[in-house]
Amino acid sequence: MTNAQWFIFVGCLLLFMGVTFTVLKRLPVTSAIIYLAVGLLVGPTFLDLFHFNPLKESALLEILTEVAVLISLFSAGVKMPVPFGFARWRAPVLLATVSMVFSVGMVAAFGYYLLGLPLGAGVLLGAILAPTDPVLATDIQSRHPGDRDQLRFTLTSEAGMNDGTAFPFVMLGMGLLGLHEIGDFGLRWAVVDVLWATVGGIAIGVAAGAALAHLGWKLRGEPHKHELLDDFLGLGLIGLVYGLTVQVHAWGFLAVFFAAVALRQTELRLANRHSPGLRSAQAVERADSTNPDPAVSPTVSQGALIFKEHLERLSELMLVLLLGGTLYPDSWSWQAVGLALFLFMVARPLSVFIGLLGTRASWRMHGMAGWFGVRGIGSLYYLMYAIQHGLPEPLALELMQLTLIVVTLSILIHGTSVKPLMGRFWRRDKHRPLPP
Repeated sequence: MTNAQWFIFVGCLLLFMGVTFTVLKRLPVTSAIIYLAVGLLVGPTFLDLFHFNPLKESALLEILTEVAVLISLFSAGVKMPVPFGFARWRAPVLLATVSMVFSVGMVAAFGYYLLGLPLGAGVLLGAILAPTDPVLATDIQSRHPGDRDQLRFTLTSEAGMNDGTAFPFVMLGMGLLGLHEIGDFGLRWAVVDVLWATVGGIAIGVAAGAALAHLGWKLRGEPHKHELLDDFLGLGLIGLVYGLTVQVHAWGFLAVFFAAVALRQTELRLANRHSPGLRSAQAVERADSTNPDPAVSPTVSQGALIFKEHLERLSELMLVLLLGGTLYPDSWSWQAVGLALFLFMVARPLSVFIGLLGTRASWRMHGMAGWFGVRGIGSLYYLMYAIQHGLPEPLALELMQLTLIVVTLSILIHGTSVKPLMGRFWRRDKHRPLPP
């Protein structure tokens, strides 16, 4: 396809999605399935009008997926209910840590024993496929900052955190393959890639988010009365936090998510402190990007959210189209399909069950969280990251084929089941809001 034909094609697709938005919302499938179907249609699977080679274009795809994940993490972070509390955050923290470890281990074992991969490649494959995706999982995530549904909160915050907690295992897998220094007995990996990178990323994110909240509140208030470009402030926070964190070898994904969480929570505390007579806490928590409360002073997080959600939709469209354009009819293999089924039906449910042991989560909550572990853009980013850092081409091609099929099947299987299952769950569990 020529450049002009691409403009026509993408323009028509955007017009179609915009005009039919109300109709599409009523369909029992997600928008990602529509994008994937179009990509498969025009790609080498059917019409062969274009083909995207992810190995040849790995540098470009790394940047595209990196930006998409960062935008999605920020959007997820500013929609987190506040204030922070152990009762609210216990389940997602356990899912992003304990469940992550078990999921990586089970996928690594599957790759090593059943697929014949080297141990390092098995660990790397586990790290690529273990984290749930914040980009393609919008239909199961919190809808706005005042959304108090416990399941949506758990899945949203898990996706926000586990894109960072998976990174140590990416580095471990690369280290076992000789592509990264992990030290004797993995000591350097434990101290630098796990302890420092995690704590440092969270600390930088929290500090930066809180600082921007104070600055925005001060400039908007008396006597300054400044008007602020919240979209620029949100993007600036993402860029600054991510750049600083990567510069000091900490996990930038964690930093961006916690920067957004800290931004939102700090703005709520400032609203409580400066407007005690106003119903500011409740109003700020209920206000969302499409229905702001006029009684509440505008905030950076609220003002930036709608712009980030639009960017998130565009990122989803572009990357899922490219995904459809990577697949040939012979891309499908029993090994890849078997891995996907193992991940969706064994590794994810079992790791969620282990992670949520001892919590107050209901069995139906266990089941829903265990099923909706959507894989997507984050997995593609980790794979491109490994390729760009020296993953040998034969191994890269093997992991790529497995990852692309798993992500494609996740879009299809989870995308067709999310609306019916979540609708049924919400009708039955309306009495289960977040703990206070």
